[in-house]
Amino acid sequence: MDGGSPISDSLPLKAAPPPLMILAYLRVAGHDQGRPKSWPSISEVVEEMKEMCKIGGPMLVVGLIFYGRAAVSMLFLGRLGKHELAGGSLSIGFANITGYSILSGLALGMEPISSQAFGAKRYSLMCLTLQRTILILLVACLPISLLWLKMKPILLLCGQDPIITSVASTYLAFSLPDLFFQAVLHPLRIYLRTQGITRPLTLTAALALVLHIPINLWLVLYMGLGVRGVALSMVVTDFNLVASLLVYLWFCGVCGKGSWEGWSLECLREWRPLLSLAIPSCASVCLEWWWYELMIIFSGLLSNASDAVATMGILLQTTSLVYIFPSSLSLAVSTRIGNELGANRPNRAKVAMFVAVCCAFMTGIMALTFTTTLRNVWGWVFTSDRGIVALTARAMPLVGLCELGNCPQTTGCGVLRGSARPSLGAHINLGSFYVIGMPVALLMGFVANLGFLGLWLGLLAAQGSCALLMMCALAKTDWALQASRARELTGGAVDCKPVRKVVSETTKMSGSNSYKVEVAEMLERAPLISIKVVQPND
Repeated sequence: MDGGSPISDSLPLKAAPPPLMILAYLRVAGHDQGRPKSWPSISEVVEEMKEMCKIGGPMLVVGLIFYGRAAVSMLFLGRLGKHELAGGSLSIGFANITGYSILSGLALGMEPISSQAFGAKRYSLMCLTLQRTILILLVACLPISLLWLKMKPILLLCGQDPIITSVASTYLAFSLPDLFFQAVLHPLRIYLRTQGITRPLTLTAALALVLHIPINLWLVLYMGLGVRGVALSMVVTDFNLVASLLVYLWFCGVCGKGSWEGWSLECLREWRPLLSLAIPSCASVCLEWWWYELMIIFSGLLSNASDAVATMGILLQTTSLVYIFPSSLSLAVSTRIGNELGANRPNRAKVAMFVAVCCAFMTGIMALTFTTTLRNVWGWVFTSDRGIVALTARAMPLVGLCELGNCPQTTGCGVLRGSARPSLGAHINLGSFYVIGMPVALLMGFVANLGFLGLWLGLLAAQGSCALLMMCALAKTDWALQASRARELTGGAVDCKPVRKVVSETTKMSGSNSYKVEVAEMLERAPLISIKVVQPND
């Protein structure tokens, strides 16, 4: 088909001799025209970068604030003593594996529905998806809570130190309420971000961080609660974050501007679309999170276990800091692609992917530059042990190379989430980290006797293969098809009355009804707004 004109510019009906044939185009008036272009224009790139910065910039600030909150907790644990620091670190790792990664992954299942529904102006669907996600996460908190209460015998059975295990179990027991606050916080953040509402998230996160320090001082030092105080301070901080966010939204009327339609019992129905996205999203997140926790376990099996574990802790803190940048980009592109597909603008979605991937590679280069330039001084920020500092300096370039693959890989996951394809991301992560990365890590670390550096070579193989597979998946994406899938997911429809009117008028002039059935069937399959009247071949 050629790029036919809209209805207002179509051929005059009275000039078309009978018999006539109507060719319908899968195009929506006022949206993308023609097929997706191979390369976006400079103006499109600049416009998309502005849109992405509006979302990614505040998300970057929020990510840094949350990183600062975790750093404050670790500093107070370190102040309490060696066993408290080790027990707190163990409990945080256990909580990440069994709790926070699961809640975060399940919550991401609502992201494609929410962002596409906002683009399609299906605000009721957004509200119902928010309520369903909160219910799913609250239900998930129940078995996670039972597991956390049984953490001590589980870790003792695995041969962990009894003193450290006792501290870790105490920390987790007092952290239980935080699970339920996270079950509300994750969906609420996604609900706002997918609408481009980022200011409340930034302000409330900043307020929570400012209060986090005095709360720790009061509970840990003044009240003398020790590890219990550190855990409770995190709970209180997350409660403050949720409460201040809800108060801000209520008094500023953000949820009263058309996107919020109130709570409804309708959320108790039609769970399948959300669960079909939440479960693979959870799998994709957990497969990546768990790998880093396994790196700590593998480090403890090396001959220089004490130095290796300590260095791994430093490097994981480093990667957590660097990860904030591609993660913010991933959240931004996921929102942008979901909005554009929901609004039936596949060209704009493709431009968003192009801009995000380019920015991701630039971010990876900056991360590599950072880790290689500061490799000899970075370890001194965390410790004065020369052995740990030396091992950190040797591994930092490998960390940078891993980030060179991690940045486009993380951004690619955002693209897949925005286009409602989390299952593809989960399969890529499974194959890259566990089919390729883990055997390479074990082989290089233990068989080839490369030790600690061998483990990071395994992660490098995983990140490199993951980035390659992700880029191949993005390059083969049919954006027109994804826009069609978005209409199915959101239940969106386009007004086809203009086409039906033209069909009716053309039928009267031609005196023929032979093509009416075919046109009617096509109208049922897709929103058809543009038509062209042509003389059929003899």
